[in-house]
Formats: sequence, structure tokens, C-alpha cells
Amino acid sequence: MNTTERYYDVAIIGTGIGGSTLASILARQGLSVIVFEGATHPRFTIGESMILETSEAMRALAEFYDVPELAYFSSENYYNLIGTSHGVKRHFSFLHHSPGESQNTRKSLQAVIPKLPYGHELHIHRQDSDYLLTSIAISYGAEVLQGTPVRDINIKSNGVEIQTDSQVYRAEYIVDAGGMKSLLAEKCGLRHRNLQAHTRALYTHMVNVPCFNDVGPGRAQYGHPFRVSEGTLHHIFKGGWLWVIPFNNHSRATNPLCSVGLQLDPRIYPLNADFTPEQEFYAFIDQFPDIRKQFKQARPVRAWMRTERLQYSSHHVVGDRFALLAHAMGFIDPLYSKGMYVTHMSVMIVADLILKAKQTGDYSASAFAPLEQITLRYMGMHDRLVANSFKSWHHHELWSVYAILWLLGAYLEYLKLTVTRLSARDRTDYLAQLAGLKLAGGGFAPFFELQEKVDTLIEQVNIEDKADVDRIVLKIRNLYAAYPWMPSAFRDLLDGKTFLPNNKLRVNLLNSSDGFLGEGVYRQHFFADTTLSKLIPKALYEQFRYGVFNLNWRKHA
Repeated sequence: MNTTERYYDVAIIGTGIGGSTLASILARQGLSVIVFEGATHPRFTIGESMILETSEAMRALAEFYDVPELAYFSSENYYNLIGTSHGVKRHFSFLHHSPGESQNTRKSLQAVIPKLPYGHELHIHRQDSDYLLTSIAISYGAEVLQGTPVRDINIKSNGVEIQTDSQVYRAEYIVDAGGMKSLLAEKCGLRHRNLQAHTRALYTHMVNVPCFNDVGPGRAQYGHPFRVSEGTLHHIFKGGWLWVIPFNNHSRATNPLCSVGLQLDPRIYPLNADFTPEQEFYAFIDQFPDIRKQFKQARPVRAWMRTERLQYSSHHVVGDRFALLAHAMGFIDPLYSKGMYVTHMSVMIVADLILKAKQTGDYSASAFAPLEQITLRYMGMHDRLVANSFKSWHHHELWSVYAILWLLGAYLEYLKLTVTRLSARDRTDYLAQLAGLKLAGGGFAPFFELQEKVDTLIEQVNIEDKADVDRIVLKIRNLYAAYPWMPSAFRDLLDGKTFLPNNKLRVNLLNSSDGFLGEGVYRQHFFADTTLSKLIPKALYEQFRYGVFNLNWRKHA
């Protein structure tokens, strides 16, 4: 077997969003990068629903590493640069169902995503996005070998050897972004499944999936700001949920597909091997009249996929001269679309550490410890959030209070990410300010105290005892009432409202004590010495910078 004469700075396994993004950054920064991809693009994959935190991480990567293309999938404003095969996401919607009953419009939640200042989020058609990002990596100088699976990896004290079917390649460092089947995780015995969440999946892409508002209650009956097809729809029920992610949900759409996936707790709904995945899907949804109507005319465009338990993690994320990136390290569940956020923040950190190692020559596990620390924190919080969400779905009143914890955590995380990018002196300062993140809550200690209390109550409740459920719901409501930094829009949800406002700009945001900036430790943590007079001009500039007019002008400049 031949050994290449060239010695690379970094080898990467996998050209999904994480691998191709990292390759683009490192190549742009002048490192020699080789990327191995066992398949060829374009290829099918899921992980299609964007969230505010992911989009903000994309903007930070684009700015701090000088790769503007990394922001292309951060909002609908980029359609002229990425094409219209991607859907729009104006909200998260949750509809709670009970077997044999029509969906009760009061058991709904539409979490509207703000349009300002960046535009609404996207449903990313991964076949196109991953191909484009891989092409961008190549344009910056990365060498990408498609159709080239890695067969073995030999980590030595002075470098790494990567063996394919025909050749051996050498590099200073290797990042495994190969997903669940991570060669390094298996080779180093890092895998474990000691996690709280417990789900399996059935999924595919379909056509002829109507908007739920056309087969069930209409938008006016719900009183929601948007039709549910204009965002990511979650049908939730005891022991599971079903995602509906359309790509054909805006006026410029050119893609007729809709991503559909069913997540089930196998301890409640064991896999039935006598059914095909498609048969099992339809047999399951048959118990919910309105869901059944939504898929009556739907047709899959590819074979249904079915998995056993999804959850896995790793004892370690880094070792001497290697790191596991995102889903190579672990995976919890598609719920809340946190996976791509974890991926992009992991890329932010590992890219910085690799560039430092290039200067110092230190590729040890201890030099890359910050990646392991934050990744394991993210994984732990996501695991608990998913497990307790599934438990709360047994009773809508329990879910209605637990949903507030998810919303509050996501809002604070996004706030911290955005304000930090706007205020940080440079990448080092940015990463230092975000060192305390845990996936949700923006590193704010009082939130973590609240989250610990709420999660503990959910874990303690006896869901078979309605009186105990009512007692826990009251306790959680009292915790929220005592939390001084709860946004008024979330308090409205606790009072019975079923959606967040479309217009986020309200007069009370200007209040000195309970307005947008807050007061006390909250203001110090999220804004430090920033004032509204400093923040408003920055927000207006951001709206211009990432607006359609400026993006189109820069495209043709």
C-alpha cells in the first residue's frame, strides 16, 4: 500500500455540515487539510430544522474566521445565494394529541421566530447544503476525497496515519466528523449509552403532505400568527412525537418535498419487526384522527428508514492528536433541533484550538480539553431536556409548564450568543465570554438554578397519579412566579395564551427595570456596560448588513 509524500496539518473524516464547515475554516486560515468522505454528494441526510442559536453560531463562524459563506444558511435572506430548495421556518409549533380524539386547539403552542433583524430561519435541504459547503471547502483549498472510506487510523506520538483502501495518508491531527459510525470512537472504546432519553425513529421524505390547517383546525381556530406549515410542526403525544418539515412552504419554493419523522419511546412502543417501517408508521398514526388525515394522500419519495435506540455518547471527546466532532461524539434526539447548534459551536472551539496547536505544536488531549468540557455539558443538558419533555407529554398541563423552561433557556442562549458577538473584541474574547455555556440558559447561573429545580420536579412526578401531576404543575408555576427575569411573553403563555407574538417590539422593552436589558445580575451577565443607546445602532446595522438588499448587492459587487 502506498504512503503519500505530503504531510497534512489536519485530516477530517466526513463532509456533513460539521466536517465541511471545519475544513473551510482551516483551509481559509492557511492550513493544509484533507477530508475523507465514504459516500458521494449529493446524498440524503436529515437534521434540517434551523434554530436561532444555530444561525447565530453560523454568523459568528463567518465573521471570526473570515469565511462569509458559512452564514449562507442562517436565514431566508440568503435565498438568492443558496437557491430556493430550502423551506422557511417562521415558528416552532406543537400540537398535543390524545388517541381517538380530534386535536384540541387549546393544547397547542406556536413559538414564533422573530423576523428582525436577520430574517426568518430555514428548513435546510441537506442534500443541497452539504454539497455546497463541501464545494466551499474545496474552493478554499481543502482536498476532499469522496467515495473514499477510511479503513483504519493509527495515532502515533508524532502524527496520525489514515488508511484507505489504496493509500496511507499522514497528518498532524485528525477530527472525526463521521457521525454515529465514528471509527475513532469505536477504535478507542469511547462509546456508551448511559443516557436518560430513550427513543427510536422512522423517517423519510414525502410529497403531497398538506398543511395541517387544511385537514384539521384552521389557523383562525387556533388564533396562531402563522399557518403551521410555515414552520416546523411537532405532533406530540404520550411517548413520542412526529416532525413535519416542509421545503415547499413559501412563495419561491422549488422543492416539493417534506421531511417526516416519527420518534417513539421503545419502552412504550417496541419495534414491531413484522411490519415494514412504512406499515408501522401508518399503523401508529391511525390512532390519531387528525394526524391520519394529514398523511392520507402523502407518498414517500425514498424508502422509509427505521432505527433502534438513537441515543449514544462517548466517555471522552478528545485524545492525543484526535477529536470527535458533534454526532461522532454523541446524539440525543432531533427534538428542539439542537444538534446543529452543538455542531457549530464545537466547530468554533475546535478550529480555534487547532490553529493554536499549529503554532505551539501541542496536539495533546489536555490542549483540547475545552472542546471536551463544553461538548459533554451540551450533551448532558440536551439529554435531560429531551427525557423530561417526553415525560411531560403524558399530561398536557405538565408539558405547558415544562415548555416554558425550554423557551426561556433557548432565549437566554440566543441572547448571550448575539450580544457577545456584537461586543467581543476578537475571537479569543468571544470564546472566553461563552466558556460557561451549557446548551441553554446563556451561562446565567440563576437560570441553571431554576432549571435544576424544574427538571428535578419533572423527574420526581408520578405521571400515573393525576393529583401528583397537579401538585408538581403548581410547584413549577410558583418557581416561575418567583423568577424575576421571566419575559412577559412567556408569562402570557403561563396565563393561557397559545403563541408568542409575531411582533417582538413592544414599548415595555424600553423600561429601565423590567425591559429588554433587565437589571442587577441579569443585566451585568448579558449586557455588562452596554446601554440601549449603544445596542440599537448595532441592531440597525445588523439588519442592514444581513438584509436582502445588502446581500444581493455584495453578490453582484
